[in-house]
Amino acid sequence: MTMKRIAVSALLLAALGAGNAAFAADAAYPSKLVRLVVPFAAGGSTDLLGRVVAQKLNEAWRQPVIVDNRAGGGSIPGSAAVIKLPADGYTLLLGTVTTHAVAASLYPKLPFDIQRDFTPITEIAFIPQLLSVHPSLPVKSVKELVALARSRPGEINYAAGGYGATPHMSMELFQQVAKVKMLHVQYRGSGPAMIGLLSGEAQVMFDVAMTTLPHMHSGKVRTLGVTTLQRAPIVPQVPTIAESGYPGFESLVWFGMFAPPGMPPDLTQKIYETIAAALKTPQMRESMASQGLQVVASTPAEFSKRIASEIAKWRRVIQQAGLKAEY
Repeated sequence: MTMKRIAVSALLLAALGAGNAAFAADAAYPSKLVRLVVPFAAGGSTDLLGRVVAQKLNEAWRQPVIVDNRAGGGSIPGSAAVIKLPADGYTLLLGTVTTHAVAASLYPKLPFDIQRDFTPITEIAFIPQLLSVHPSLPVKSVKELVALARSRPGEINYAAGGYGATPHMSMELFQQVAKVKMLHVQYRGSGPAMIGLLSGEAQVMFDVAMTTLPHMHSGKVRTLGVTTLQRAPIVPQVPTIAESGYPGFESLVWFGMFAPPGMPPDLTQKIYETIAAALKTPQMRESMASQGLQVVASTPAEFSKRIASEIAKWRRVIQQAGLKAEY
């Protein structure tokens, strides 16, 4: 064998060895601590979901999976920090519709491109919102609310905590499809907004099912509709807004798992499969359902399509409403 052939053979063997080593490393994933960044404060709904998922990953991988809360700035700084880290699977991000769909059009100067700078892994779950009114408002259906709002343009007010948050965006969408105009009363968070509705200071509000249900059952608020396309299992007696005269109306608070950009597809698939297996167990589905959450566990490709669709949808709403926020 000539020296040239020997050199070529050596290079091929080295390449094969490197490939086998890389495969072994991937097969051993994870071999150390995994960090799940939750860009919201501890104790909130996103944080609680993140801790449940982290625990399930811990059990599946037999490696520590810790939640790293990076709150503030509407979840944008915490999310932005992730895109600068290695795409090796040891840093994951729990994102939401607000950060990964609405923000694309609401904030003109985001520090990242939502579709370019993250690797979508899976949509974990979503939670429906309920459209409720204070009992003093003389309406008992979505149709009656629309009729009243049209007769009193700009007089009926609605509560929303957080500019650009899902309750605010849901009401902007509702006003556009129903062709009504209500007055936005902004509160510092959904908790204060709900207090405003309960006191009668505000008259209408969208909020997640679990926050609204105790007040609905006690009669302190009257719930008119749910924002899912089909009736929500947790409130099967409540009609959808879609069936109340506005086909296609949907506004969900969804949660998804992301990684830094450029993560290898096989690693993305491996993480997805682990999360999906945990989410699809009867125990997990029942636990999620008790909190009003509906499990999705979509594939990376399905989740990517979902994000693109949501970005386009909320861009139309934001542009029509003329909304703009500074980051």
